[in-house]
Amino acid sequence: MAAGRAASVAALRQFEGIEHLTKGLAVLATLPDTTERLQHELDLHVTLGPALMATRGYASPEVEHTFAHAWDLCQRLGEPPQRLPVLYGLWALYFVGGKHRQARDQAEQLLHVAQRQEEAAPLLVAHRALGASLYFMGEVAQAHEHFVRSVALYDPQQHRALAFRYSHDLGVAALVNDASTLWILGYPDQALRRSHEACRLAEDLAHPLTLAYAFTHLAIVHQFRRDREEACRHADAATRVSREQGFPFWLGMGLILQGWARATRPQPAEQMPSMHEGLAIYRATDAALYLPYFLTLLAETSGEASQPDAGLRLLDEARTVIDSTQERFYEAEVQRVQGVLVLAQAADQHAQAETCFQHALDVAHRQQARSWELRAAMSLARLWQQHGRQAEAYDLLTPLYGWFTEGFDTADLLEAKALLDELAG
Repeated sequence: MAAGRAASVAALRQFEGIEHLTKGLAVLATLPDTTERLQHELDLHVTLGPALMATRGYASPEVEHTFAHAWDLCQRLGEPPQRLPVLYGLWALYFVGGKHRQARDQAEQLLHVAQRQEEAAPLLVAHRALGASLYFMGEVAQAHEHFVRSVALYDPQQHRALAFRYSHDLGVAALVNDASTLWILGYPDQALRRSHEACRLAEDLAHPLTLAYAFTHLAIVHQFRRDREEACRHADAATRVSREQGFPFWLGMGLILQGWARATRPQPAEQMPSMHEGLAIYRATDAALYLPYFLTLLAETSGEASQPDAGLRLLDEARTVIDSTQERFYEAEVQRVQGVLVLAQAADQHAQAETCFQHALDVAHRQQARSWELRAAMSLARLWQQHGRQAEAYDLLTPLYGWFTEGFDTADLLEAKALLDELAG
């Protein structure tokens, strides 16, 4: 009860809650090994898991131990009501730890369990988890379908209490995850509307971990849009909440995004120490999620700071992580930035750069990632333009630009239109 009170106050006193729960588990260890004791032990572990996620990180050894023991208790008790949050906790552990195949299997098991229940909440949880796993593995269109179902099932009044069991509000998560998905699929205006919905809901709920989650992911959406001002605003908010509440996972992410947003010319190198600090804090939580993305942001910033060699080393690591974890949502951008840095390193390496840009195009096309496809096409078209292949460049870029029906005020589409006008002239 004391832990529950600590977790429900506005300041989210997670450390105090962990202390109470640990004491409760110690008391239980002195009692006879009965079904009643196992049930109480499971209750405490299910409550302890989200508190440890907040304060240690989602993939930390403490979280792994807690949910592994909770799953063992579920097996001993049959099919207790806590089975769903335990499955979710294991999914989050695998997911953030970069074990995407295991996470996807876990999410599919979640959905199987949820489909046998009458309430909407289990399906809300399962669709959001499966959508996230599909997204990170590069199956973006399928991810969108699950996020849409999750958002449709969500009722703020009925489901807001789930944030204390699943570490953050699942409606906010589904909305902001879908915003990133819609951007990648080529719907910038719809992505922005989803972002605004997520922001309003998070601020209404005023749940600190949900705010950290929302502000961080809103910064990511605006980073995708290349809107440094808005990305910085949300990253600043994420780091502020995370410092106040002691959320290292979200603090690390916020610092990386904050550094990228502030790394404007003429001195982009000034923000690189902050980005490296954020990455170190993030890695210390045993997280592998988003690593290819963060390493590419650092590589891109290194290039802007006239350090292409350092950027290429970061991209080598990003590709290694992709091969190891199968996290592929940013793979096209990893390849495209590789081409940009190859050219920055030596202008005569146009054949190698062209291979990188073509690979980026192929990956983006396979993933139906229209925004990444457009960006890769622009890089390749500029390269062709520099070598007198204007007609080929125009023919490559025209149908891709013509596919878009919205977002014409975004940086990418404005740049594509300007490039097409140059090529037509």
